[in-house]
Amino acid sequence: MNGKSSRRQVAYKHSFFISFFLTILIVAEFLPHSDQYWHWFVIPVTLSGILIGIDAVDWFRGRLEIFDPVGIIGLLGFHFFFLAPLLHIRWDAWLEPWYTPPPDWRPWLGYMAILNFMGLCIYRLSRSFGNTPAKHQSKRKIIWTVNQKRFLPVLMIALLLSATLQVLTYQKFGGVMSYINAATSTSPSTDADSSQFQGMGMIFIVSESFPILAMMGFAVSAQKYKRLRTLPVLIGVLIVFLVLQMFFGGLRGSRSNTIWALFWALGIVHFWLRSVTKKEIAFGLVFLMFFMYIYGFYKGGGIEGVQKALQEDSSGAEEKSGRTWKGMLLGDLGRSDVQAFVLYRMMRANSDYQYAWGRTYFAATTIMIPGAILPNKPPNKSMEGTNVMSGMGSYNPQEPGKWVASKVYGLAGEVMLNFGPLPVPFAFIVLGLIVGLVKRCLVTWDSTDIRLLLLPMMVNFCFVVLVSDFDNDIFFLFKNAGFPILLICIIHKKIVVYPPNTSLQESPKNQVFFAPTISEKQNNY
Repeated sequence: MNGKSSRRQVAYKHSFFISFFLTILIVAEFLPHSDQYWHWFVIPVTLSGILIGIDAVDWFRGRLEIFDPVGIIGLLGFHFFFLAPLLHIRWDAWLEPWYTPPPDWRPWLGYMAILNFMGLCIYRLSRSFGNTPAKHQSKRKIIWTVNQKRFLPVLMIALLLSATLQVLTYQKFGGVMSYINAATSTSPSTDADSSQFQGMGMIFIVSESFPILAMMGFAVSAQKYKRLRTLPVLIGVLIVFLVLQMFFGGLRGSRSNTIWALFWALGIVHFWLRSVTKKEIAFGLVFLMFFMYIYGFYKGGGIEGVQKALQEDSSGAEEKSGRTWKGMLLGDLGRSDVQAFVLYRMMRANSDYQYAWGRTYFAATTIMIPGAILPNKPPNKSMEGTNVMSGMGSYNPQEPGKWVASKVYGLAGEVMLNFGPLPVPFAFIVLGLIVGLVKRCLVTWDSTDIRLLLLPMMVNFCFVVLVSDFDNDIFFLFKNAGFPILLICIIHKKIVVYPPNTSLQESPKNQVFFAPTISEKQNNY
């Protein structure tokens, strides 16, 4: 045991030194490009990069499973906490021009980086709670397997229901093109998904689940046929999945709705059919970045926006639409300027902002309640966002033409809206506990457990918690996972398994022994 612990400590030191030198090299590359980097804000940003970079290095070194939530947060967090603040300075890219910026962005990036660094320290400690799989390896376990009698009829009913509701949705808007126009006509200065789709959340839970339900059905069926698990077939299946995803929700204009679904589908392939390699993930990321870029033009101008982007030079299309690579990397995959701006508005000398004291979290709990049941819902986070960015009392959505903030503030940003800056580091306890729980599922669930079909979504949720707000978190769980979870609960059956060394006196006559867990199967732990 001591030898194993010693090897882990040595491996951790190696990852730390690699993260340290890699982060310092990146900072050294930025320094010559602008005098703006000769500022104290670089120090806490660099420390945050080193700390979260350890997990990213562990992932690259193979010390973490490909879909380990610790590694995924490490990879994305390296950009979120470290690269994004530096790139904001490099590109001089900030919030939209109608916001009055601080005289100097760097101190506020630095103060936010200090809070994030303390939060990351707490995150690393808190994620270990509940992640103690060793205690459960010697006891009997319950595995969820497929109930073959229920599987096909329940799946067919679910797919038929989902497809019917989606067709009815298109009919409600007068056809696919009218649906696209409604989805891409919202103004950036108003609440996203305005009255066009109001009250349809419960329908979307079912109607937009068709692609992932079909993917689950394919995965279960493909386990019986080796030829369905070959790389060419799986690539074709993922392409078909993307087409279905666009038809079932993707045309509504949400990039995350499609990207997270692709992540989920790839995870199903990895856990259930064929291990995905880092090289394949690299190719997938290239495609994903290109897809996000093109999809941004669709979100801003519908099909015409995409056509113009493909026909014109990229710079001209970007200038007209406002959709750029920089905006995608800093706006979709980062919150640096938003959180720094919120901090500046709160801490400036003449600030009049009044904390929400948990009101945005309460309002978020009502997001999935139909308007017929709760017609007078409390105003969402847009009220606090508008008040902090434009001054108290500026939120008045009933006034025609009145500007309303529609930003996503992230885990740290929403805490500031409610309780101010000081509690921000403690909010990372939530992230750590969720990551620890998902990590425990990854390590303890057997490779034959049907709940592995849900695990990629759970890993995805860890990152959603970091970059999104509580209403986005709730919507993600209900809308993306609600119907698939119900399907798994209906088609599963439980079997009890025992360790191979269990005596006949301690177990039933027809005992079933442990199957390997994902971690044992991958031999990465």
